[in-house]
Amino acid sequence: MGFWTLIEGLLLFANALAILNEDRFLAPRGWTLAEIQGGRRNTLKGQIIGLIHACHFLRLPLILFNIIIIVVKLFSG
Repeated sequence: MGFWTLIEGLLLFANALAILNEDRFLAPRGWTLAEIQGGRRNTLKGQIIGLIHACHFLRLPLILFNIIIIVVKLFSG
């Protein structure tokens, strides 16, 4: 496994987190940002919820990074 494969895997993981719908998928399971507003931000659940919301917030850079990866893969094979 090379560095390029690792980058592609992380990009796929970030894409998967970015498409999770908060109302239909996360809220019924108690994984909303409102759940960690207290002092529970340092728990594992709080850190994962923060990561999901960071991926939601950074959708435009994620789209641009996807485009760059696609173009590089087209030219490099």
